[in-house]
Amino acid sequence: MVKLNKIYTRTGDDGTTGLATGPRRQKFDLRVAAYGTVDETNACIGIARLHVAAEDAALDAMLFRISNDLFDLGADLSTPETSEPPAYEPLRIVQAQVDRIEAEIDQLNASLAPLRSFVLPGGTPGATHLHLARTVSRRAERLMVELAQTDGEIVSRPALKYVNRLSDFLFVASRFLNARAQGDVLWVPGQNR
Repeated sequence: MVKLNKIYTRTGDDGTTGLATGPRRQKFDLRVAAYGTVDETNACIGIARLHVAAEDAALDAMLFRISNDLFDLGADLSTPETSEPPAYEPLRIVQAQVDRIEAEIDQLNASLAPLRSFVLPGGTPGATHLHLARTVSRRAERLMVELAQTDGEIVSRPALKYVNRLSDFLFVASRFLNARAQGDVLWVPGQNR
């Protein structure tokens, strides 16, 4: 259980931050950047939910579950796997979370027309904010993949799958909202030449 009595600790004044297991890393460390960008994605989803709640309650419930999953993902990334047995069972993203988000993508996508062009970020306020969350989640994914390719660093397959599916979910969710309004905002190649 998390218990925070004091918000500032001054321990980061030297430019380091503590991982969940205790070791300190520079604040620009790739692992810290990865879970920080997951947190940024979650903040974007929080803004999107301000609009989505009014547009579709079922989609808002999906986003709420995803928001919780992103805290799980942050906990996973902030607890690096080591050769030593942990003092406690670390929280990890599991395949069931990937399976659920895939099922929700399929559910939302079932009613959508096939794409005939690339989609521009826009449309309803909720859809527009979901597009922003999608682009930030892609950045988190790039950082996680880079971290996984770094010697001595491990990122689990379920965590990588989850963050990859997340951007797909956010894309389909934005299309779902726009389909209920004016439709997708489509790219017209060379339109302004």
